[in-house]
This record gives sequence, structure tokens and C-alpha cells, in this order.
Amino acid sequence: MDDNSNKRHSLLSVLNPFEVFSHHETAAKEQDNKPQKTRRFKFTTMRSFEALVFLVVFFAFFGLLAYKMTLPNMLNTFMQTAYHLLLETVFYIMAICVLMGAISKLFTEFGVVRLMENILRPLMKPLYNLPGVAALGAVMTFLSDNPAIISLAKDNNFARYFKKYQLVSLTNFGTAFGMGLVVIAFMTGKGFGGGALVGLFGAVIGSIVSTRIMQRSTLRSYPEMDSPVTEEEGTEQNISFKSEGSVFQRFLNAMLDGGKSGVGIGVAIIPGVLCISTIVMMLTFGPSGANGEYTGAAYEGVPVITWLADKINVVFYWLFGFESGALVSFPITALGAVGAAIGLVPTFIDAGIINGNAIAVFTAMGMCWSGYLSTHTAMLDSLGYRKLIGKAIGAHTVGGLCAGIAAHWLYVLLALIF
Repeated sequence: MDDNSNKRHSLLSVLNPFEVFSHHETAAKEQDNKPQKTRRFKFTTMRSFEALVFLVVFFAFFGLLAYKMTLPNMLNTFMQTAYHLLLETVFYIMAICVLMGAISKLFTEFGVVRLMENILRPLMKPLYNLPGVAALGAVMTFLSDNPAIISLAKDNNFARYFKKYQLVSLTNFGTAFGMGLVVIAFMTGKGFGGGALVGLFGAVIGSIVSTRIMQRSTLRSYPEMDSPVTEEEGTEQNISFKSEGSVFQRFLNAMLDGGKSGVGIGVAIIPGVLCISTIVMMLTFGPSGANGEYTGAAYEGVPVITWLADKINVVFYWLFGFESGALVSFPITALGAVGAAIGLVPTFIDAGIINGNAIAVFTAMGMCWSGYLSTHTAMLDSLGYRKLIGKAIGAHTVGGLCAGIAAHWLYVLLALIF
């Protein structure tokens, strides 16, 4: 009997309406307290929306050009400009890249790079707050391109001299000298060697500003990065570029290998010159007809960039000494690709709007920026510091502007003295 009463009591407790109601009320409260998931659009919906926005912008851009130039003239100018850039500019730049690639490889093979590193080594700590071995990175990027600094930074024999915040600042430091030899050779070949040398000093000033800002902002946000990169043993002597064989064989191999790498750089700049420079030129220069009409010839367009720059040209004239708003197209293009930027120079020369001061500013900003918007992301990602991309880009933007300003006023000073 006791067992039956216990069973009835247990059954009543389960069926107790007050307890059942309390259970549902508690469950409802718990459901209300759960964080509600944000409803998001499906991936395909977002892609469709992105496609729609792209099509609107694409047809609006080319539609306005076609409205102003007429569709046949716009298409003909688009293709003619790209064709002329390929024949008159790209192959010229490629030839310079091949020759400079061979020379830079010879310099590396026969110890000239090491000699230059030893000469520049004492300047690294006071100017850049970097160990002396960083001079090797500056020389390598000057002789080739931005990514050369990454291959060095991943070498423990090189990286062991750096603290973490110094290592990531090599992205800014190395980029400031990217394709420097090619840019200076190109400007000198166009008859502006003096302006190019002034621009080199401007690029050095920009590199100091960019590297220092990057280091300060990195330490401010991540003070734990003030520590050595690695404790592993290594020696600087193991960073060797010497190959085996007789002197003649080494000379021949270095020249051919360097020329081959120059071909690679020359090919790599083709998309930037043909795509970016073509669009920039079509937004820089106006019609070429005798009565101001469009003819479909190369280098025509709707001068939107020139018109906007002329509205505030007093700023560009004071900062950079630009006498024409069209010259602003060079630093804008250098943000994405310095090869595409120097592709604009022959057209500026033909238009008679360029001088030694402009070449100095172009060289400084072209070297210092050298397409950093398209390389900083990949460079920092390969080093494993993607979180610092924004800081690197911001610091390098300021550094490039300082490079151009310094080159202009240095050119003015030298013009007054000489």
C-alpha cells in the first residue's frame, strides 16, 4: 500500500498543472534570453547584388565617355591608346628592365651589392631604426622590385637581427625603393637625369617617414612586438648570392639570368600599363581635333582628372610644383603600378607639360609608392601579419606624399644655388 501511494504521489507531481505551467514559463524565458541570430543574405543574393552594382557603375562610366566622345570614337581611342602604349612604351620599359636586370645580377654576383650594403650599413640605425643588415634589403629592392625584401625577411640568417616590429616595417622600407633602378634609368633615358637624382633623395626621405610611422603605430597598438623575431642561431655570411664556376661562366650566367628576370618584370607591367594607363589617359587628355572634335585617335578622352586638379591646382603647385593639373595622373597611377605610371611620361613630354621639377617629383613618388596598394597586402600576408595591412598602407601614403614634397623643394633649392 505504501508503494501504491508513492506511485500516485509521483504521478500527481508530474501532472501538477502548476509545475507544468512553471516549466513552460521558464522555457519561454530561456528562449527569449538566447541571442537572436542576425538574418543574413545568402551568398548568391549578395553576389547578384554585387553584379548589379558593378554593371551600373561599368555602363555609367563608359556610357558617359561614349556620350561625350561618341561610341565609335571611344572604342577606337581605347584600342589605339593601348596599342600605342604597348609599342612605344611597354617594349621600351621592357628593354630597360632586361638591361637593368642583367646589371643588377652582375652586381649581386661579383659582390657590388655587398659593398653597397657595407657603405650604407651605418645609416640604417640613425635613419630607419633598423639593424645594419637592412641595407641589403634596400639595395635588393632598388635593383629589382618590392617582393625581393620578403625573400630576405623569411631567411632566419637575415631576420634574426630584427625585432618583430622592425621586421614588419621592412614592407614599407623595401617598397620605397622598388624598381628604383628602372625608374631612374627610364627618366635619365628621356633626358632628365638631374631631376631623377633629386627624386632619389626625395624617395629616401619618404622611406624614412613611412618606416618610422609604421614602427611607431605598430608598437603603440602591439607593444608585445618589441621582441626578437627568433632566437635561432644564424650567420649573416650564409646570406650568399655567389654561384659556382669560373669567372667567365659566372659573368655569362649572371648576365643571362638577370636579363631573364628583367623580362619577367617587363611582362608583369604590361597589364598595368595597358589597362590602368589607358583609362587614366582617357580621363586626363581631351580631344585632339583641330576644332576640338574627337577623331578616335590615341590619347584622346574626357579630361576629368585634369579638370578636377585644375580647380585646386594651387595646392598641387605649392606642394609639388605641378604647372598642369594633368600631371596629377602620375602619382594617382603610381598607387597601383609604377610601371604604368612611367608609361604616362612620354605623353606628358610630347604635350610639353613636363620639366625637371616634375621628373624629380615623379621619380620620388614613383619609387616610394611603387604600386604599394597592390603589393602591401600580399607582402604582409606572406609574413603572417595581415592585421597590420591598414597601418602599413596609411604610413606609406604619408611617406609618398612627403617624398614628392621633399623632391620639389629640394629641386627648387638646387635651382636657386646652381
